[in-house]
Amino acid sequence: MGNAENSPSIRVLLAEDQGMVREALAALLGLEGDIDVVAQVGRGDEVVAAVLANDVQVAVLDIEMPGMTGIEAAAELHRQAPGTKVVIATTFGRPGYLRRAMESGADAFLVKDAPASELAEAIRRVLRGERVIDPALAAAALAEGANPLTARERDVLGAAADGAVNADIARRLHLSEGTVRNYLSMAIQKTEARNRTEAVRIAREKGWL
Repeated sequence: MGNAENSPSIRVLLAEDQGMVREALAALLGLEGDIDVVAQVGRGDEVVAAVLANDVQVAVLDIEMPGMTGIEAAAELHRQAPGTKVVIATTFGRPGYLRRAMESGADAFLVKDAPASELAEAIRRVLRGERVIDPALAAAALAEGANPLTARERDVLGAAADGAVNADIARRLHLSEGTVRNYLSMAIQKTEARNRTEAVRIAREKGWL
């Protein structure tokens, strides 16, 4: 535990869509003498406003949340509240997620099965300017290599995930149908999939999408 007497508590936001998990994390972090959970949200698109309203120093974000993913929220925080440190704590220890989180400006990436004491220590360390990454995941990310999909290929593949036809995807992303077909073809090729459905599954499993 840190020493709360010598310095003010670290102001933390928790973003997690599962209420019981969020409350349990808040309770565990509340046992640390130097950490104060000042805000909790259940949606990714509520993160930035809550951080700005509560003078948050460290935001602890889940990845899969409604409204906006934790990775997207990290990128928004990097733009709108660059002084706020970001810790990604996720159930999904996928190498592609780690790479995307770091590219989005996250300072730490932890898997949720780690002890709460590790999360507390990560919060302290990022505030000191350190980066904290789950070592097994870091090794896996290096072995996996970079995400082969371009940003536009990810956009198109993501838009196809709900079964949308090319015409719908084209309208949604303001592209021609031919361009959509080309991007999907490249994504299928790069993921070594047989079709777009399999390409979506593979990309999600690797954390590329």
